[in-house]
Amino acid sequence: MRIRSLGVIDDAVVELSPGFTAVTGETGAGKTMVVTSLGLLLGGRADAALVRIGARNAVVEGRIAVPEGSPAVVRAEEAGAELDEGALLVSRTVSAEGRSRAHLGGRGVPVGLLAELADDLVAVHGQSDQQGLLKLSRQRQALDRYAGYAVAVPLGKYAEAYKRLRAVTVELEEITTRARERAQEADLLRFGLEEIAAVEPRAGEDTELAEEAERLGHAEALASAAAVAHAALAGNPEDPEGVDAGTLVAGAQRALEAVRAHDPALAALTDRIGEIGILLRDVAGELAGYADDLDADPLRLAAVEERRAALTALTRKYGEDVAEVLAWAESSAARLTELEGDDERIGELTAERDALRSELGALAQELSEARTEAAERFAAAVTEELASLAMPHARVSFDIRQTDDPDGVEVNGRTVAYGPSGVDEVELLLAPHPGAPPRPIAKGASGGELSRVMLAVEVVFAGTDPVPTYLFDEVDAGVGGKAAVEIGRRLARLAKKAQVVVVTHLPQVAAFADRQLLVEKTNDGSVTRSGVKVLEGEDRVRELSRMLAGQEDSETARAHAEELLAAARADA
Repeated sequence: MRIRSLGVIDDAVVELSPGFTAVTGETGAGKTMVVTSLGLLLGGRADAALVRIGARNAVVEGRIAVPEGSPAVVRAEEAGAELDEGALLVSRTVSAEGRSRAHLGGRGVPVGLLAELADDLVAVHGQSDQQGLLKLSRQRQALDRYAGYAVAVPLGKYAEAYKRLRAVTVELEEITTRARERAQEADLLRFGLEEIAAVEPRAGEDTELAEEAERLGHAEALASAAAVAHAALAGNPEDPEGVDAGTLVAGAQRALEAVRAHDPALAALTDRIGEIGILLRDVAGELAGYADDLDADPLRLAAVEERRAALTALTRKYGEDVAEVLAWAESSAARLTELEGDDERIGELTAERDALRSELGALAQELSEARTEAAERFAAAVTEELASLAMPHARVSFDIRQTDDPDGVEVNGRTVAYGPSGVDEVELLLAPHPGAPPRPIAKGASGGELSRVMLAVEVVFAGTDPVPTYLFDEVDAGVGGKAAVEIGRRLARLAKKAQVVVVTHLPQVAAFADRQLLVEKTNDGSVTRSGVKVLEGEDRVRELSRMLAGQEDSETARAHAEELLAAARADA
């Protein structure tokens, strides 16, 4: 990884060993920034406070070797990323304003994609993860993760049935608790539909009636205007001497007909005048017919206005026009059918709810049995690991229990409470020595013991659900002496199967590392390229001496440091 302008780190390169890398340094030197940097590359939350004061942005770049054909590679290639000689190049930029950008294999990608890949690439554990393990939900998740398909398959079926049961229950409660409101709604809809049915409006009827009312209201004026226009076009029988448009046009056509043979242009004009004559006769005929058909009956006008008033009463309540009134009637009829079918629907939903509760009970029992079987294996494996971590007499077990609830589901003849993950409450118990009763790890484990339980759990996971890299951030806090040596030895063994990175204050742990990185500040309080270096030979002995006694040149500390390194090499 290359880290720039992140926290106290100005510009540094971190090269991790394929095996076990220990990151050490004085308190406040920036060791945790190594963990933070890896977290950013894996889609962790960006925070403007991480950007070094005075810098525009912080940048973390990493090269992650990935197995060919692994889920991470497939997902990255789907996003358009390209591999570089079997490795993914990842970068994350965080601006001083808090904005964040991510790139994967040369392609800009959503930060969420990096988080998706992280699940297959790295397991990160710090002191906060230890606290998380104290939560019962996290303990159940850990057990389910260990159990694999034996739990995942029934849990998936259970989750689907649980989701459907929740939906059915909500709908049933909505129907029954709102029965009065729904009855009132049905009455209002029924009244509106009856009112509309009594009027029987037709689509477009309001427009047609408006036009007819306008025509009937001005019938005399329309008839008079049509008569005058007809006389102007076709002549007035009462005034045989009068001149009309049809006569004048006919005279013009006769005048031109006599000479049209002498000029084609004039012949064309003659034809056009003939067309005008035909059009005038047609219009005159239609005007005569219009006047004859015009109905000036006041009774008809009264009937039209009465019908319009009835339609207006509907549009005031149910829509802007008749079309909207009809649309309201259609949707309301469908809603009324739904409301009137409540009794039948309640019966259907009740039957489905009861069937789902029965199904959930059967699935919950299958799930509980699978967890119980897996818990025995998981506890035995963790107990065996604790023996390798200087807790030879400790015993780990699981308490899997259910809580009675009259509104729950039936499992093994009991009606118990249920939730989205089943009916089981799963609690990890620890008996640190013979004769001690098993107690919840939140109460029965010291800080150092909790660190070792956490490490033992991860080692067990490594055998069943391995990831390429494990990162531990000071999970050895509260541990010392022989226990610290055993933790270092166990981490070294884990590193034979996967890459292990540990940020530690313990020389007993660091001595077992294949590579030890020292993070140290310069005089101005920053970490530069020279501030992260691989320790070898004498330099490593000096750092281990400092970690042991706070004195790099203490002969006693140096002898102890060399003894630690020799023991670690012999154990390898």
